[in-house]
Amino acid sequence: MKTTFSELPEFVREIKKFSKKYKSLPKDLEEFKRIVSVIPLGNSKHFNIITRNEKCIVIKARLFCRYLKGKSLRIIYAYYAKEIKIDFIEIYFKGNKEVENQKRINDYVASL
Repeated sequence: MKTTFSELPEFVREIKKFSKKYKSLPKDLEEFKRIVSVIPLGNSKHFNIITRNEKCIVIKARLFCRYLKGKSLRIIYAYYAKEIKIDFIEIYFKGNKEVENQKRINDYVASL
């Protein structure tokens, strides 16, 4: 069964903003989707579970961006095992912002 992907409106805005600055980002995101559709929880230290409940698991991962040459973006997503679905919640550049938007994640989980 194929993984379905969706994006929060805030995530869509962040992707548009970062794609202007980092031209390889759309292709890098497609590559990331291919990886998480096979290994949704990740397979390395670059994937960390932030929160888990009976419906989904929220994960923070590194999103390798070729344009950044070694530096990386962070991506927050929710994985639904039963539906085989991933919702992208947030993307940010670690150089500008140390940690994820905890309020957005909490609001997302509360809305389930």
